[in-house]
Amino acid sequence: MSQTESLFEVRVYYEDTDFSGYVYHAAYLKFFERARTEWLRARGFQHSELIEKGLFFVARRMEISFDRPAHIDDLLTVETRITGSTGARLLLEQDLRRGEALLVSVKIEIVMLNKDGHPVRLPPELLA
Repeated sequence: MSQTESLFEVRVYYEDTDFSGYVYHAAYLKFFERARTEWLRARGFQHSELIEKGLFFVARRMEISFDRPAHIDDLLTVETRITGSTGARLLLEQDLRRGEALLVSVKIEIVMLNKDGHPVRLPPELLA
């Protein structure tokens, strides 16, 4: 699957920046996490409900490319796409843009675990 799955807007606040006014590198992870959470919510899944069932997602692998910096007060868009899935693993790509300009991209593998920390199959309705 390579079609756009979800778009999420985020504004850069002072707390997201370092002393230079540029977004601090770790803050991008928060932006991507929020976009994945909203991607799940749009499919009828909420972290609180998953936790009640003893299920949660963890990041297993991540590859990030920082191409251009974001600045304080920027309005950014995160695009989230599914690129694959196997069993308990979900592969996603996310792009962070300011307008048409690509700033940061990430490839992430997340895994669904149960309360004992063991991988469990992804719900079929998540991938539908």
